[in-house]
Amino acid sequence: MRARMKMLVEDPLAALRAALPQAPSDQIGRDEYAAFPEMRAPGQTAPSPAAVLIPIIARDLSQGGPTILFTRRTEHLVRHSGQISFPGGRREAQDLSPVETALRETREETGIDPAYVSIAGFLPRYLTGTGFDIAPVVGLVAPGFALVPDTREVAEIFEVKLAFFLDPANAKSISREMAGRARVVHVFEPEGRYIWGITAALLIDFTARLRAGHDIKMP
Repeated sequence: MRARMKMLVEDPLAALRAALPQAPSDQIGRDEYAAFPEMRAPGQTAPSPAAVLIPIIARDLSQGGPTILFTRRTEHLVRHSGQISFPGGRREAQDLSPVETALRETREETGIDPAYVSIAGFLPRYLTGTGFDIAPVVGLVAPGFALVPDTREVAEIFEVKLAFFLDPANAKSISREMAGRARVVHVFEPEGRYIWGITAALLIDFTARLRAGHDIKMP
């Protein structure tokens, strides 16, 4: 673990690529679409393709080391209003790959130009109860980018030190009622913020791979 953390600071792209699959995965890491059919839109027969970027910011030790960038969604959105998430969204017709979807959505939501992002790897797909087939893309973001948030969708953009999520003691599991049924969800609370649901589940998978250096099945 100590050696991996040292590498994450000294050569973060190499460290991430050593821990992550280097091609989009056909593997489904979690399938809530099948488990919670009551959460789908009426008439939906298959999940809609989507992608998110897990943006790792290459901060040096003087800044506390690498961080993860998050957005907080505005309160007026129909889906997941006010929640903390990774940049991302539904695949559009012009997107030729999950990477293109993730980078386009990141630029639209945060203003971060794709030129600042080096693709570091991928995580297994996540099928959500609300009807999305999410391809998670991990990207290393070079410092110097400009933030231009889309204020229609993004209320806030912030960073949390990667080291916080690498400490298993900071991950909690709680029971929460959704669509009339109890379900267990993961939760992180960095500096009083509340990260849960899909975002927290992806963080669990991502950081387990960094700690172990091999595939870990999501709980």
